Amino acid sequence: MMHSRTGVVISEARIVDGSGNSWFYGDIVLRGDAITEIAPAGRMSPSDGLEAVDAAGLVACPGFIDIQSHSIIPFLSDRRSLSKITQGVTTEIMGEAWTPSPFGGRIEDPFRDDWARIPGDHAAWLALAKSWTRFGDWLRWLEGEGVSVNVGSFVGGGTVREWGKGLAMGDADQLELAAMKTMLADAMADGAFGIATALIYPPGCYAGTEELIALCQVVAEYRGVHVTHLRSEESRLLEGLDEALEIARRTGVATEIYHLKAACRPNWPKIAEVIRRIDAARAAGIDVTADMYPYEAAGTGLGSCLPPWAEADGKLWDNLRDPDTRARIRHEMLEPSGDWENLAASAGPEGVVLAGLRKPEHRAYLGRRLSDVAAERGQAWVDTALDLLDAEGQNIFCFYFDMSEDNLRRQMQQPWMKFSTDAGGVDPTRLGGGGLLHPRGFGTYPRILGRYVRDEGVLPLEDAIRKMTSAVADRLFLRDRGLLRKGMKADVVLFDPEIIADRATFDDPHQLSTGVRDVWVNGVRVLNAGEHTGATPGRWLHGPGHRGQSA
Repeated sequence: MMHSRTGVVISEARIVDGSGNSWFYGDIVLRGDAITEIAPAGRMSPSDGLEAVDAAGLVACPGFIDIQSHSIIPFLSDRRSLSKITQGVTTEIMGEAWTPSPFGGRIEDPFRDDWARIPGDHAAWLALAKSWTRFGDWLRWLEGEGVSVNVGSFVGGGTVREWGKGLAMGDADQLELAAMKTMLADAMADGAFGIATALIYPPGCYAGTEELIALCQVVAEYRGVHVTHLRSEESRLLEGLDEALEIARRTGVATEIYHLKAACRPNWPKIAEVIRRIDAARAAGIDVTADMYPYEAAGTGLGSCLPPWAEADGKLWDNLRDPDTRARIRHEMLEPSGDWENLAASAGPEGVVLAGLRKPEHRAYLGRRLSDVAAERGQAWVDTALDLLDAEGQNIFCFYFDMSEDNLRRQMQQPWMKFSTDAGGVDPTRLGGGGLLHPRGFGTYPRILGRYVRDEGVLPLEDAIRKMTSAVADRLFLRDRGLLRKGMKADVVLFDPEIIADRATFDDPHQLSTGVRDVWVNGVRVLNAGEHTGATPGRWLHGPGHRGQSA
């Protein structure tokens, strides 16, 4: 989408250029969609129609690149990404587990788990999604509609699996695997950054290691990335990490670990060994890195407390209503077999907060602990969980308080760590009655810059910004973003280092952060004095295997 641009001189800024180098005072000139000059402070003057922006007292840095965004559904109706822009995010990379394109193979409904969150005419949205028969069709549509941030995506690992084998459990046969590999190769050529697996969620969790190796061989051929939610972040965390490293070792695929964590108190000490193994793998030549968000609670569906087989063939709701099958589900929730982990049992029902209830009769439970709600209802927690899932007919979003603050700080300091939100971009005034969102979607980057950099000194400002900008760009092979350099794209953020802060909490999450004053995306100001301008200059960014297919 075209936007008028006027040149800008940002003067007297404290420049943190994204490289990790020490800050310096300087002036920055933006013309068109690019940075055309960076000069010593006071050197540049607003001549030739350039707009003057006084940045005295402010930090200027590259726009933040969110490698784990969940804005697919929000972007259907609101593409301003207000909660991200006000954090300084200028690029969102989507795709964990699922993408709405390509449509085909054995995929019957691209939005099967998300209809409750999609406004408007569902038949029209379904028809549109079914027209996205190539991976790039969706992102081309998104760019054409106008979006405030740059966008890109991995192809969802669950989507690849569903294309070839539907929602069935079991190993893929040769024909099914061949279909997956062909679809994946086409997606890589269309501009996917790689494959994004989430190995605790059906149908992606049904894929075995050999199947993943076969798929990652395709990704490696296109110089893409395997980004993965490990098969376990709890008691089998080390085994889950070893699987990811084995896939990388055998395929050569670059590997990124989504939201690295050691979840649940008995597993907190394992983070030291996780760091040791990643360091050892890198020393041995395996290209593995990770990202994280700075909160003690995870956020995912209550369905994660059910055994994966309960969702096989898309029959979760039928299974919950069948007395015999429900009894089996209940038994395994209380006594999990060794090949999956019940998040509620691990965190304890007192560590689970119900955040995504939609029915009026359940609104009184919103924001409350599962243990408290179960006690009020006179039930065991497992029965409350199953009853609520059945009644709501949707995978109720929850907060799981299961991480260590000390581990968060230790992880932030690792040189191979990056920062991400694991959340979508939204306007808090337009959320309606959809429950509570995780505060990470509103506050991740300001929380790091305010709490962990300024207030606690956990890591230097320059390193924190590197982990939000150039480190992410390098992982994605985006060679024209992530640094403030002459010739780079003009994705620029100005923030006040003295006041930048997150305001979102778990009790009251829908609050925008403060301290980010101005944001430019491709040279167009999207945030001006903290207010969204309504501009939508974002572009679709392609992965390294892009071949330019358009049909």
